[in-house]
Amino acid sequence: MKKVLCVVGLLMLMGLAGCGSGQANSSSSTDTIPAEYAGKTNPFGAEAASAGAEIFKTNCAACHGETGHGDGPAGASLVPAPKNLAELQTQVGDDYLFWRINTGKQGTSMVSWKGILTEEQIWQIISFLRTLKD
Repeated sequence: MKKVLCVVGLLMLMGLAGCGSGQANSSSSTDTIPAEYAGKTNPFGAEAASAGAEIFKTNCAACHGETGHGDGPAGASLVPAPKNLAELQTQVGDDYLFWRINTGKQGTSMVSWKGILTEEQIWQIISFLRTLKD
């Protein structure tokens, strides 16, 4: 009986440990920015937001939704779900956004846009993201 209780206790501890570590990873929206991206700032202002909105609509809205809340039609079937960019853009700098759009994120459906979008287009998207309301 003691052996069974020990095994059950061990399994419960392993399950709790797994839950804790998964939660920490899933909420980590501010991973360490690589040196080559750290400190980058958007060279464009709010005037680039309208161009960014068009690029976003064409390339990002299917997953992230028209208003960036992660509720696009294609995003409904993705695991993990697309980020709420309206919320994220208030928590991170331009360098983080540029890095993630440029390189994507492993373990998610966020693809790398490097070579597909120009740096200028990525910055325009970031200008648009800065207009989103949560």
